Amino acid sequence: WCPCGGAGPGGFGLLGVPREVAYVTCTYRCTGIEQPDFLATVDLNPRSCHYGQVIHRLPMPNLKDELHCAGWGPACGCFDGGAAAKRTKLVLPCLISSRIYVVDVGSQCRAPRICKMIEPVDVFWKCNKGYLATTHPLPNGDVLVANMGDAAGHGKGGFVVLDGETFELKGNWENECEAPPTGYDFWYQARHNVLVSSAGVVPRVAGRGFNPDDLKKGVFGRRLNVWNLSCRSLTQCFDLGEDSLPLTVRFLHNPEAAEGYVACALSGAIFRFYKSCEAKNWAVEEVICIPAKDVSGWIMPKMPAFIADLVISQDDRFLYVCNWLHGDIRQYELSRSCKPRLVGQVFVGGSILRGGPVTVCRDEELKCQPEPLVVKCKRVYGGPATLQLSLDGKRLYVTNSFYSTWDRQFYPSLIKEGSVMLQLDVDTDKGGLSVNKNFLVDFGKEPNGPCLAHEMRFPGGDAKSVTLP
Repeated sequence: WCPCGGAGPGGFGLLGVPREVAYVTCTYRCTGIEQPDFLATVDLNPRSCHYGQVIHRLPMPNLKDELHCAGWGPACGCFDGGAAAKRTKLVLPCLISSRIYVVDVGSQCRAPRICKMIEPVDVFWKCNKGYLATTHPLPNGDVLVANMGDAAGHGKGGFVVLDGETFELKGNWENECEAPPTGYDFWYQARHNVLVSSAGVVPRVAGRGFNPDDLKKGVFGRRLNVWNLSCRSLTQCFDLGEDSLPLTVRFLHNPEAAEGYVACALSGAIFRFYKSCEAKNWAVEEVICIPAKDVSGWIMPKMPAFIADLVISQDDRFLYVCNWLHGDIRQYELSRSCKPRLVGQVFVGGSILRGGPVTVCRDEELKCQPEPLVVKCKRVYGGPATLQLSLDGKRLYVTNSFYSTWDRQFYPSLIKEGSVMLQLDVDTDKGGLSVNKNFLVDFGKEPNGPCLAHEMRFPGGDAKSVTLP
């Protein structure tokens, strides 16, 4: 296992291939602009005259898909020469339409093209699934896609499987009787024969916007699910608290590690899940809790952090967390002997900025409300929603659209001004984060109007790629 994945200080990745572009999912849903979603190719080469700009747009053939997550095709997590040659397909499941696009990024990495499309009716009829979220390749070469609900939008977790060669829809992964109430994200460790999945939100309710009246009604998930990877069977479930909403799941990258983390959006808690050498079962413990803030001028008297994403550095030293509502990104140092230690923090937006409609009445962490962020004369709206980390761990990228319906509700200025993609410079020695004021991708200047940007992926694999055996 190579902890840096072959990444060097110059931003080079697997086999010395420079990280010159990133692929970013963009949607026009809920913006009032009748245009298809698209996959943006962003120039990341500081020596390029197009640095920080969208150099190619691949429009989808349909409207209102809500491109959300994106994942690599087969073998993207393996750090060897044979696997690297196979990292040519990007799988784009759609959160709302339940359509699946497969994009060829290998033929022309700077100008991808759609090579396969699976229609929603096939997903509905063959799997009784819908509202598709995270995707990862499996050890056997197939592709697994997590879902949030059934065809009617009722809560129903589980997974659908795509053939790794043809990308044809094969069917459901789990047994019908073991489908969790909700689902969203997953990660696995093949050497421990385990897959861990999170909960999510009931899609038809979430589609109406966030409503405090939905709390304590089972709308927001609370379970962490542990599966036998080879048998595809559910072996353990952990209750992380009512309305905790565990979303993002990450194992450590070391394929031998029986340890990972799950972030609960609404409770602000991060749990460590683990299995000791002598234990047969997995266990969980809360290791981080980001307190809610007492506020006025908001939808509730207490504002949760809303942990929307987390990512672990390739060497398993640091854990990065973004709080979509509070607006900050945090860097924690990981250690086996103690709980994660906060070593870096920076605000890049959020709902508690000075001069905004929300007043913080009581804050356990801050003495004053943070100032708005301006980069290259652009005021940044919205809150940090998605993270991606370079394999050398020195550059942390962030976008600020979480889900278009909730973006419109909590950050109406984001709809008007469009998303941004930012770069944070990371101190990998002592810890620390700072906004790089020379990098900004402004999705408010798109030819068809401002759009919302979410997931980011790098050619050849990235810090969100599952490590295969």
